[in-house]
Amino acid sequence: MARRSEKITFPGSQGFDLAARLELPEGDEPRAYALFVHGFTLGKDSVAASRIAAALAERGIATLRFDFTGLGGSDGDFANTNFRTNMLDIEAAAHFLAREHRAPAIAIGHSLGGAALLAAAELLPETQAIATIGAPSDPSHVAHHFEDHKDVICNEGEAIVDLGGRPFKIQRHFLETLGEVDLTAKLGSLRKALLVMHSPLDATVGIGNAETIYKAAKHPKSFVSLDRADHLLSDKRDAGYVAQVLAGWASRYVDLDPMDRPKPEPLPANLVEVRETRKGPFGNRVRVGRHELGADEPKSVGGRDSGPSPYDFLLTALGSCTAMTIRMVADRKKWPLDFATVRLSHAKIHAEDCSDCESAGGKIDEITREIVLEGDLSAEQRAKLLEIADKCPVHRTLHGEVKVRTRLAE
Repeated sequence: MARRSEKITFPGSQGFDLAARLELPEGDEPRAYALFVHGFTLGKDSVAASRIAAALAERGIATLRFDFTGLGGSDGDFANTNFRTNMLDIEAAAHFLAREHRAPAIAIGHSLGGAALLAAAELLPETQAIATIGAPSDPSHVAHHFEDHKDVICNEGEAIVDLGGRPFKIQRHFLETLGEVDLTAKLGSLRKALLVMHSPLDATVGIGNAETIYKAAKHPKSFVSLDRADHLLSDKRDAGYVAQVLAGWASRYVDLDPMDRPKPEPLPANLVEVRETRKGPFGNRVRVGRHELGADEPKSVGGRDSGPSPYDFLLTALGSCTAMTIRMVADRKKWPLDFATVRLSHAKIHAEDCSDCESAGGKIDEITREIVLEGDLSAEQRAKLLEIADKCPVHRTLHGEVKVRTRLAE
């Protein structure tokens, strides 16, 4: 499956814009949305983050990867961040996905990002499955990177530490928050499916960390050995394998909509069913017979624009009925109509601006309908087909007496 990548920003926990990339399957509705959390100082463009996100998108799972505050392309000062602000940035990323697309059903954390994700799990109520890759069982594990500077940080409040060839200012509060979170206790009440992936050859975070995480968690939980992989998943094949395992494992716990959803039985004639998807504030699934459609509101009014709006459906009903009625008459009379096109728009206008309306005040609904008739038709034939448009059944329903009777289902 082809994919595309979108460069985006969203507000982080401290109000700074966080740089991110959303990897999406090309031309298809994503099966699910995932959130990828990078390791300590690595960033969204690390080998593991970029390759796994791309591989998941190729398998139909849209994946957001982002830079924590003060890292990569994100605004803010890294010196003012710590383990707890990282947790809150994870929550902000999940909220962004939920607001603009769908809440992440899957969350993946690499290295210290895995520990931060486990600590923040309670902040992600709609996430059903969490996977860690080379994650430490104790956030304090990362402190070994600046062991030689620990006394200076504690006594003087901060120190400049070289991490991977780059200087970072580490402040005392960073060390303090690492020891505030008891991951073992959080794992015991996770209430989400957990996949622990770790390489037995990981020289940065030892395999014993995976054992501790796995033992502390309750079922459903799984462990997958990454065999010869290094901590950074430098080999592209390892990242591809991780993505393949993730997609297969998640399918047991996540509704990978819409590709894997079994087809429901068709509804009886003259029955329409509209059911909330809970993917955004207004998302709905519409079933008509054997057909399925999406319904939503545009982003300008708080929706996600994942489908036509209710008024779009109203215009669709009138437009399609108009075109069908015109076609039926033209064919019966054997008139040379090649194509009929109906364009419609809806607006609220003031009653006083309408010269042929009965209402004297307030606002009324105005539907504008434009009809294009292609073919070698005479002026008389065109005028007749225009007249016929007002006689289509949906047009008559809109102008007739309509009663909507509502009751609660048993």
